[in-house]
Amino acid sequence: MSHVPGTTRYFDDPERPQYAADGVEGLKCDTSGPVPIILVPQPSDDPNDPLNWPIWKRDLITFILSMVAIFATCLGPILAANTLTLAMWYTTNFTAIAELTGWYLLGVGLGAFLFVPSGRIWGKRHLFVLGTVLLVITSAWGGGSLHSYRSFVAARVWQGIATAPFESLVNAAVGDLYYVHERGIRMAFTNLAVFGGAFFTPILVGKITNSIGWWWTFYLVAIFCGVCLPFVYFFCPEMAYRRDTSLNLDMLDRENPATASTSAQGHVEKPAPQAEGASAVPTAEHASTKHSNDSSGDASTQAMSPAPGTPKAKASFKESLALFNGRKTDESFWKLLLRPLPLFLQPAFLWACLIQGMMIGWTVFIGVILAQFFLGAPLWWGEEYTGYAYTSAFIGAILGFVIAGVLSDWSARLMTKWNNGVYEPEFRIVLVIPQMIIGCAGLYGWGITVDGLLIRKYHYAVPLTFFALEVAGMVIGAVASSLYIVDAYRDLAIEGFTCMIIFKNIFSFALTLKAFDWLITTGTHATPLFNILASLQVGVCLLSIPMYIYGKRLRSFFHRNDILAFFKVR
Repeated sequence: MSHVPGTTRYFDDPERPQYAADGVEGLKCDTSGPVPIILVPQPSDDPNDPLNWPIWKRDLITFILSMVAIFATCLGPILAANTLTLAMWYTTNFTAIAELTGWYLLGVGLGAFLFVPSGRIWGKRHLFVLGTVLLVITSAWGGGSLHSYRSFVAARVWQGIATAPFESLVNAAVGDLYYVHERGIRMAFTNLAVFGGAFFTPILVGKITNSIGWWWTFYLVAIFCGVCLPFVYFFCPEMAYRRDTSLNLDMLDRENPATASTSAQGHVEKPAPQAEGASAVPTAEHASTKHSNDSSGDASTQAMSPAPGTPKAKASFKESLALFNGRKTDESFWKLLLRPLPLFLQPAFLWACLIQGMMIGWTVFIGVILAQFFLGAPLWWGEEYTGYAYTSAFIGAILGFVIAGVLSDWSARLMTKWNNGVYEPEFRIVLVIPQMIIGCAGLYGWGITVDGLLIRKYHYAVPLTFFALEVAGMVIGAVASSLYIVDAYRDLAIEGFTCMIIFKNIFSFALTLKAFDWLITTGTHATPLFNILASLQVGVCLLSIPMYIYGKRLRSFFHRNDILAFFKVR
């Protein structure tokens, strides 16, 4: 194709002015920096378009949702430091306690699968509010399950369901709230909240359990989520927006939206007013002439849009509190429910699942078996010190956040400059390089040094350092895969994140069932087991080479041959 969806000129060559000769005349740019950056997607003329909101408002929404995501996802590893305590409390074995984490992960996968159609049709706000309410209820339920293991299992499943909106939709919300060139650092931050914040939990859990009892770990989550609930309700309006597809420059099959599909609708909207910090790009011949965007949306989109020239009223604060503000698509709920499943056959989405999901699985695996090495000889740590061991994982998450945040947009700008001002989403894949180096080194090193710990060959800080590297690699991989899906397939971002969540949670659930069995098979030696796991991860990372080479061809092929239409889910 002459232009493939996802390919944009959002970072232009600083040595070349952005004039009509570039094929982007009349488009609005962010002029806040030394080099004008084309806004992708282009903001509409509607003041209720989230892209027209001031940056502080968008960042506030992202911060609030990220804070709730921290409390939600902390429920995953909340039992990591309490393995022995809970095994004695319920008079059961380590495997049964590990399964409690597995049931939570299964609930997350189930919830994400069910909530995505609702998010696509009615937006994300109602799911964030519902999820926060469920977090309060189910966390209190978990703390109250003192005398029933079965009740505790049920609570864990529902805690996973409550977490699902934050795991599946917070990253997708970044795609709704920000332009492409603004997403890198924000995506790194939301991934830190979703993944990194969870590693801070065991640090506190061990101390809380030792001081006031393990059930208070759940009660405190309920209290904190209750405090967050009014912030979510009052300050997080609906961020999903139904805009004309001609404004989504990264999803058009032509580089200049002015020629996208005028004849298809015969309707032309007036140009949007300037977004904050944005200005229209002048043309060489018509410096003062406005450029009009064609609307290539479907008939229902046109019906919902005011007539050309009709000013759009800004929603009042009271109106913004509504849980629903109209459908975002006219597609069938059942088609949307099944839509993520065919994407597992699309190489780009399968690659993203493997890059993100397998590293998360290995992290869960280490968390499950960590008690085997630190609660027994020669350390004989209790739950308090075992919890402190997760300080290394938290530091690793911060390290991954810093590396991904610094490299993501910087590398995209640099490679776009090398590519004559044309941005390709495949530039995000280069982040897999530090993921492979750091994350795989962590996996190999953890297996070798944790075995050495048992014979006093290594200080306990050594395996924990490698654990930190593994977690850093996990965060970098999560950012790389998330950014690639958002930039390359933004119209399928929610379904893409759903695929990743389903994969990682089912994969992690299976690992919790087999973790101790595999360890026993190797004679409780971690080295041979983690050599295999690390080698598998290296192989997965190397799949990024063909993805980088053929990623654009895949985008072109699947735009021309819609896999969702083939399976009759679009």
